[in-house]
Amino acid sequence: MELLLQLAVIIFSTKLAGDIAVRLGQPSVLGKLLVGVIIGPAMLGWVQSSEIIEALSQIGVLLLMFLAGLETDLKDLHESRNASVAVAVGGILLPLLGGYLFGIGMGMPAGHAIFLGLLLSATSVSISVQTFKELGQSRSKESTTVLGAALVDDIVVVIALAVLMSILTSSDISLGLVMGKKIVFFIVIGLLGYKGVPFLMRKLASLRISEPVMSLAIAICLFFAFTAEYFGVAGIIGAFAAGLAISRTEFKHEVEKKLEPIAYTLFVPVFFVSIGLSVTFQGLTSQVVLILGLTVLAVATKLLGAGLGARLTGFTMRSSLVIGAGMVSRGEVALILASIGLNAGLLLPRYYTAVIIVVIISTIVTPPLLKGLLHKRPE
Repeated sequence: MELLLQLAVIIFSTKLAGDIAVRLGQPSVLGKLLVGVIIGPAMLGWVQSSEIIEALSQIGVLLLMFLAGLETDLKDLHESRNASVAVAVGGILLPLLGGYLFGIGMGMPAGHAIFLGLLLSATSVSISVQTFKELGQSRSKESTTVLGAALVDDIVVVIALAVLMSILTSSDISLGLVMGKKIVFFIVIGLLGYKGVPFLMRKLASLRISEPVMSLAIAICLFFAFTAEYFGVAGIIGAFAAGLAISRTEFKHEVEKKLEPIAYTLFVPVFFVSIGLSVTFQGLTSQVVLILGLTVLAVATKLLGAGLGARLTGFTMRSSLVIGAGMVSRGEVALILASIGLNAGLLLPRYYTAVIIVVIISTIVTPPLLKGLLHKRPE
């Protein structure tokens, strides 16, 4: 009964908050993110995180990235590969260096300071994807570059984290195994996406059941996400790859049209709210300076580092800033890394809450930052 009430509150409050944000001239996703803090433990306490909420949230972000894959042109993604790599490298190196120096300045051991840098290097593109979509820029060159850069960013940061943990903790992590699994994943997904998915969609679309195309599409999305997680890659990359694979078939528009109501009615709102549920204001008065310093560092290093990578590959100054802003959001990726670091002893408990707040703030500032930069750009 409590879960049913919480879901009702989530759906109603996210739609209302999204409408208010739009009326105030901001992307609706900003209101949806903020309302999670308001109705969560930090303020009203109407909604608490639970295993079911987290599960629905994970499905929400997978469907969001699946839709992003459906709307992405493979040719555009391929053409922006050099820019995406440059953006990812710049968006990793500067936050890594900044986080390391900040950690050393705070008196952290070198290993902990490196982990803080890796945490700030993470990027969650799901919020940026939604913002680009709301602003009518989902097929722009900037959006495509951000998508490609986020994929590279995720792989590099995960490998770097594996190396760090193998050196500084007692865990027996083989770098060769980590990299080998990722190579196998991309080979398997590439083959399935290029040949397997179109074949399956054509053969099974005529099954005499209700919604065969949609059922198969969602099954493929979830299977690709499972495969990604199995090989040590973020599930959102698998979901995005599934969307790309189906975008090459004649069923693309049907799947997109029918999936959006499913995703945006329940699962995606739960995902947006779940980010805010991590926030708590208890004991933060003594960490205000730490939070402010880390927030400025997190936003500035990602904006400048990723933006510089874009500028060096031929983008204009404003487009480079748009790409940098699109990489600022840390979202669920950094939240997962923070949890891993806490369990591995690479992030001390006294810093955990402050880091979570910084991750949430970096996620919340991304939509208005993108809106401001894109609004000022000439038509």
